[in-house]
Amino acid sequence: MNQLTLTTPALLFSAISLLLLAYTNRFLAYANVVRNLHARYKENRDAIIVGQIQNLRKRLKLTRTMQLLGIGSLLLCVLCMFLVYIDLQLLGEIIFGIALVMLIISLAISVWEIQISVKALDLHLGDMEL
Repeated sequence: MNQLTLTTPALLFSAISLLLLAYTNRFLAYANVVRNLHARYKENRDAIIVGQIQNLRKRLKLTRTMQLLGIGSLLLCVLCMFLVYIDLQLLGEIIFGIALVMLIISLAISVWEIQISVKALDLHLGDMEL
């Protein structure tokens, strides 16, 4: 393996930052939907609304996990850069590897959450088919 330099983990900063922005936007959209569903539930305690709330709860937990893993990955990239800076190369490489694994897991959970979202929308649109 080539020696890890300070610039290698720094390359992930912009990618992780954009990813966290997307995750935050998704979270804010869910928060808005939850508020609307809450108001609708207060008016009419429909089973469909309860199902939507349960689905959103699961998606919010997944989004929180995605955010935590993304933030952890970014923090480990910074730690990796510090370790390389103070000439702890091997430890820096290990930390960078862990950061990459955390980012991979975050992206995999994102795919899972998107699949759940699409299923929820399919169910929502199901009553509109002719």
